[in-house]
Amino acid sequence: MKEIAKYRAVYKEEEKYGKEERQMKKKVMIVDDEFPIQITIREIFEPEGFEVVTAGSGRECLEELEKGFKGVILMDIMMPQMDGWDTIRAIVDRGFIEGNIIAMLTAKDVPDQKMEGLQEYVIDYISKLFDPEELVATVEEYFSCLNLNSKE
Repeated sequence: MKEIAKYRAVYKEEEKYGKEERQMKKKVMIVDDEFPIQITIREIFEPEGFEVVTAGSGRECLEELEKGFKGVILMDIMMPQMDGWDTIRAIVDRGFIEGNIIAMLTAKDVPDQKMEGLQEYVIDYISKLFDPEELVATVEEYFSCLNLNSKE
């Protein structure tokens, strides 16, 4: 019986360590209604060691946040039903902004009028005509910001 108790204690410790490891992994959520964009960005980030979550709509994004997602959110602006700006407003209103950094990933050349009042919640505005290496480096910088904020 002592051996079983010892095994359980070791297993629980390994399980706990494994959970900490998963929590430390850098997470990126891609919120875009275009499936090919989701796949492309997943293929860019996963080989770099990121955990990638995809959401095809603002509502799916909110569902992931309700499940506890923390990390970098790459948000498309133009989506049906709930666009990127409405999604950010809901994120802020529901208190999901803490522990997350939002960057707009869009085909638009310039920010639109709906950005009014939400600028402080968006760290960057990235064109969908991005360089993959530059995008990864930029997101790495965002995680540096997240780590600095969590230590304050």
